[in-house]
Parts: sequence; C-alpha cells; structure tokens
Amino acid sequence: MPPAPEMHALHQDLVRLRREIHADPEIGLRLPRTRQRVLDALAGLPLEITVGRELDSITAVLRGGRSGRVVLLRGDMDALPLTERTGLDYAARNGAMHACGHDLHTAMLVGAARVLCARRAELAGDVIFMFQPGEEGADGAARMIDAGVLSAAGPKPVAAYAIHVMSARFPHGVFTTRRGPLMAGADLLTVTVEGTGGHGSAPHLAHDPLPAAAAMVGALPGMVTRTADPADTAVLTIGAIHAGTAGNILAAHAELHGTLRWHHAPTRDALRKGFERVCRSIADAHGVTADPQVTEYLDVTANDPGEADFAATTVSEVLGPQRYLDLAGPLYAGEDFCRVLDRVPGAMVLLGACPRDADPAHAFDNHSPYAVFDDAVLTDGALVYAELAARRLAADIA
Repeated sequence: MPPAPEMHALHQDLVRLRREIHADPEIGLRLPRTRQRVLDALAGLPLEITVGRELDSITAVLRGGRSGRVVLLRGDMDALPLTERTGLDYAARNGAMHACGHDLHTAMLVGAARVLCARRAELAGDVIFMFQPGEEGADGAARMIDAGVLSAAGPKPVAAYAIHVMSARFPHGVFTTRRGPLMAGADLLTVTVEGTGGHGSAPHLAHDPLPAAAAMVGALPGMVTRTADPADTAVLTIGAIHAGTAGNILAAHAELHGTLRWHHAPTRDALRKGFERVCRSIADAHGVTADPQVTEYLDVTANDPGEADFAATTVSEVLGPQRYLDLAGPLYAGEDFCRVLDRVPGAMVLLGACPRDADPAHAFDNHSPYAVFDDAVLTDGALVYAELAARRLAADIA
C-alpha cells in the first residue's frame, strides 16, 4: 500500500477527476470529453495506450518488470439518459446522469493505473486497463472485444476483474461478491398489438388494442410465477407502453417494451415461450393480433469460483475482513462485463458506496435520479483493483 501522504494525494486527484466526469456526463459509445479527461489523467504514465475508432474507448497496457501472465481490469465510463435531482454542487445539468456510478469506476481504474505504474518493476506480468463506453445498453464490452482488447498485451488474460459501486443495499465501504451467477442474463421484450382503431364514443365498432395490451401487463408477471421454479426465480418487467394520440380516439396500434431477467437457461427458455403464448392468447381473446418478440441481449454475469474466492481473500487481506461480505444470492441487474467473463475467468466485485450517514436499506438505488455515491470509497476501490492485478500476476489459483 502506498504511504499515507501519497494516498491522500491520490484520493484528492481521484475525487477531482470523478466530479469533473460526474458534472459532464456522456451517453453511449461516443464519450469524447470523458475520454479526454481520462487520457489527461493517464498522461506521463508508462502505458501503451490505444484509443478506439468506432467508439470512444481506451485500452492501456502496463508492461511489468518481469514477463509473465496478463490480467485485465475494466472500468465503464458512460452515463444514463436521466435528469439528475441530487442537488449536489457538482450535479450534472445536461439531461444525463452518472446514476450507476460509472464515474467512480473510471476514477478508480485511473487510480489503479497510477498505483501499479509505481510498482511496475515488481509486477510479474502485464496489466490491461479497459476503459469502456456503452455499458448502458450499447454492449460496449462486446465492441471492445471485437476491437481486440483481450489481445492488447499479446497473450490472453488469465483473469479479469471489475468493481461495481452500489448507492444502496450494501453498507458503506463493504465489498461483496459470490461464486457463479452474480448478475442476471437479460432479454429485451417487445409486443406489437394491432387493432383497427375508431371513435371513443363507439368502442363496439372498433378493435381496440389498448385493453389487450393492458391485460398483458397484468398477466405476464403471473405467468412468471407459474412457469419458473420458485428455487430459480426470474423477473419480467414491462417498462413502457405506447398507444394513442388523444382521449377520444381508439388507437389502432399499441406497443409494449420490457425485459426478462434470468440466471439459468432452462428457466429463460420456458419463460420466453410463456411470454409469447400469453401475449398471443390475450390478443386473440380481445379480437386483435399480437407480435411478441424476444431479443437476446446479455448473458449471465457469472464469476469463476476460484477468481471469486481470490477476490474475497484479496479484499480481506488488504482492507481487513470486516470490509468483505459474502453475497447470499445474485442480483437481477444485467452487465455487459459478462462478455469478458464468457471468455476469461474472472470476477466482478460490488462495493457499497452510499454516504456514511445513509441507511443503505433506504438509500436511493442505482439508476435513480436521486442516487448519491460517496467519493470516500475511491482510493479503496483503486487499491483493490491494483492488488487484484498484482497478486494474480504473482500466483496461480488452484
């Protein structure tokens, strides 16, 4: 661990960077201002840096003092299309928001790069720093893999790690993870319901798709409980419904949009079939037609058991056993770090980042316009990133 004065200086720098990124969030695959801030923060470090052409990614390679293995560390950089309502003095005001903590991930990964560059001579291999855009719905991880991030140092990484902060649920400063599934696989759901439309005064002369669409919204959650094994639960959510233009017009067309989240393939397959069956049956009962579509989106984010154990041990040894907590069950959020874990053994670790004086059980969760993340966790996150890489380069996992 660096000396206390160096840690203090590092913390100040990371807070400054994180708040600059937070105040000026960017969405999707094109993050020119964010990328430039990261490049400026990495300037002068002994890194081999490559920037993406079709997306604003950064791949930085640190060559260790001894040849050996390769480890990858990932941090995502993009924000959400959400108007911030936190009232912070560095709150975003451009209609986007870092409501999922990616600004902290980015700053922590910069911090890890600084710590590891200072320890370069002792590293038994190379480290890839994967600064990724487009995690929020644009599958930026897959695009960076296609662009060659996994071969950036030459050999394929032996392990890959990511940290994800949480503004609620977990105590401040506590790291947690688990073996196997950590986050859910996700499918995108769309239902197009077609009727004939008509006048609001004469619904009997029309075929109104809106009651059918509303019935689907009510029936689909019940389908999940009667299809999935209670020991292997899943979540189906309809988040958007679009129909109509005025209160006295019966729409001819309605659309539903949602997600299906799952942890095991048999459950996913059964629920996909149930989704299609329920939508078509309800449409038929209402005298309209339905076209339910399922689009595969994300795989399950599944930790390698050995790497999850290694991450837990690393946190406990670096920060103390009180700073680590085994996660009892997986979350139902999705993560495109699954693209990396599908190809490289590794682990994602969650980090409680709610303010110290907040009750995590009642704090605003990730993706809320009121979500607040505490800067105090930045240096701990950077240290854990750095130690995961340094220790994994030096030792095999049985």
